[in-house]
Amino acid sequence: MFVNIEIDIEKENKDIVRRYKGLLRSCNSEITREEKKLIRKAFNIAVDAHKDVRRKSGEPYIYHPIAVAQIVAKDIGLDAASIACALLHDVVEDSSYTLDDIEKSFNPKIRKIIDGLTKISGFSEQDISYQAENFRKMLLTISDDVRVILIKLADRLHNMKTLDSLPDYKQQKIGSETLYIYAPLAHRLGLYSIKTELEDLGLKYTEPEIYRDIARQLNETKNARVKYIQRFTKPLKISLKEHDLGFSIKGRPKSIFSIRKKMKNQGINFNEVYDKFAIRIILNSNLSHEKSDCWKTYSVITDHFRPNPDRLRDWISTPKANGYESLHTTVMGPGGKWVEVQIRTERMDEIAEKGYAAHWKYKQTGKYKEGNLEDWINQIRELLKNPESNAVDFLEEFKLNLFSKEIFVFTPNGELRTLPKGASALDFAFDIHSQLGENCLGCKVNGKIIPLSHKLKSGDQVEVITSKNQKPKKSWLNFVVTAKAKNKIKSSLKDEKKLIANNGKEILQRKLKHLKLNFNDQIITELINYFKYKTSLDPFYDVGIGVLNNSMIKEFSKNRNSWYLFIKNKIYKRPSKTIEVKEESKYVTLVFGANQEKLNYTLSKCCSPIPGDDVFGFTTIREGIKIHRRDCPNAIRLQSNFAYRILESKWIDSSSKQSHAILHIKGIDRVGLINEVTQVLSNNLKINIQSININSAAGTFEGLITVLILDKHKLKNVIENIKKVEGISSVSRKFKSA
Repeated sequence: MFVNIEIDIEKENKDIVRRYKGLLRSCNSEITREEKKLIRKAFNIAVDAHKDVRRKSGEPYIYHPIAVAQIVAKDIGLDAASIACALLHDVVEDSSYTLDDIEKSFNPKIRKIIDGLTKISGFSEQDISYQAENFRKMLLTISDDVRVILIKLADRLHNMKTLDSLPDYKQQKIGSETLYIYAPLAHRLGLYSIKTELEDLGLKYTEPEIYRDIARQLNETKNARVKYIQRFTKPLKISLKEHDLGFSIKGRPKSIFSIRKKMKNQGINFNEVYDKFAIRIILNSNLSHEKSDCWKTYSVITDHFRPNPDRLRDWISTPKANGYESLHTTVMGPGGKWVEVQIRTERMDEIAEKGYAAHWKYKQTGKYKEGNLEDWINQIRELLKNPESNAVDFLEEFKLNLFSKEIFVFTPNGELRTLPKGASALDFAFDIHSQLGENCLGCKVNGKIIPLSHKLKSGDQVEVITSKNQKPKKSWLNFVVTAKAKNKIKSSLKDEKKLIANNGKEILQRKLKHLKLNFNDQIITELINYFKYKTSLDPFYDVGIGVLNNSMIKEFSKNRNSWYLFIKNKIYKRPSKTIEVKEESKYVTLVFGANQEKLNYTLSKCCSPIPGDDVFGFTTIREGIKIHRRDCPNAIRLQSNFAYRILESKWIDSSSKQSHAILHIKGIDRVGLINEVTQVLSNNLKINIQSININSAAGTFEGLITVLILDKHKLKNVIENIKKVEGISSVSRKFKSA
């Protein structure tokens, strides 16, 4: 037994050395001797720190930091200092090494990066904002060093690749976090290959059945797909060579996540997704000829295949905010199939794959085209300037900025500015300059005066009208969407509130003195409890603006020492009652946790779960346990931010109780079609129809049918039968709006 352990350890040590050598081979070929020494030192410290630690899978923990460092080196292309930090990223968190030790061994810069990568201590996982606080801490480092986030993304990618050894509930939690924040962050930083991998792995653990089904179907159609790509690209290769263009062509399937997203959004099945793969043409072109070579390639493609004019995307003339440059078109290929073609140069392709790291590489080598990636980084810095905001609110705000699509607008001088879709004229004013936004009286869009709330469109030319007397108003927060505008307005309003509150404090002191009451902490606490204020500033402010007047303060004085105040405070502090389950919930059997406990619950209105649905329980603060479907629009957010409040749930009996389900149907309108649908439901399937709402226009129709259904399997049968009706193009289950 002892001998076997020794043999295993020896084998593992050899494997660690082998992996380390593989890491060095992944590094940039221009790596210096000094940089190799730096990486070696970090490796030695990491080996020592993790020598007695194993992962849940049983393998030595050091495998993980080596793998993260390899992603940082190979997939992102960062420098030697970043590789060293990747090797050290868990050392302070998981061993006796301190940040001071790291600084002594290396330098203050590496210490700062490791600090950004280390989770906040002193928080419990049960804390509402634990995960959000860690996200915020990590993101705060973007002001100094974006490498923290890039290393964290590499860390998350390797963790996602090795999730199989964890229990299901942890897989769900980590998968949800990944889809909620890490994948969008990778996308925004231009790391498309990492973003795609994170999305697919996130789907694998949040919707495993759907993931496996799409993966199986992609695998089954692989040979046919390869043959079609060869057929499609054959004439293109001949023509591109005739035009003396150096190129390579790649054909790749769309990601499982993107196929799932399309199926869900359009209410279609796998076979109905027409663009399951894309063709990428990568040109060997020098910087001065990039644009002309890309358009020449586009011309070659459209000589062979008819393009869809609505599907042309020119991100060469106007790159995305993350620096992404490419020309996208969708053409009608052989056999009447739509094919997406991406055209880009080798430089553009590297930026698309390695994002921010490649962006800086080309900036330093001179092979660089000025984009607006740095503008986006500056916007994030603006968002991070409000340290007082709640961590969960902060994360929600950050998400909005991550997900937002872009519009392009112009200043009066013709300068191009990038704003998120839905941005108002006031957002534009703040984007130009904070002072311009604060003093903004109105705007002219394309020469016409418009209100500040006016939503801008791409191509608008905007002129800001200001007044020194203008000050930010609370109502402005209702129509601005950018973090910069929101933070500046909130900051200005807060300063004004403090000024009014200071005046109100002096007035309150005089009023209390007149009533022979001492102005102290106790009296302020009583005021806050009596009038149900949230902060000590609120009563001062209300006095300052006249909301808390003389008569109200006199009433407070009269009652403060009476039994009335005692009772009032008791009521105020009393916890809310547990919401009783409605009678209808008793008819379905849902159990919770490993012990299959039966608990009171209500069905969430945002996704209307029915028996048989894959569901989870969410413990609310005031409304008890709410049941959500796994594919609920809110599921990812809830599981990411509040994992400790998630209860594993499953149906063990469907009983005879029916539940509501909403079906979204579309198709070609004809006489008697809706009658046929109702016949299928009522007569053939014996389904109780609750309501029908159909809108018809220009020969097509779209509408909602609400039915009473026993369980998920019955619903699937209903959908399949409706699809068989002539003229029906799609049937999908719809989420009920909250």
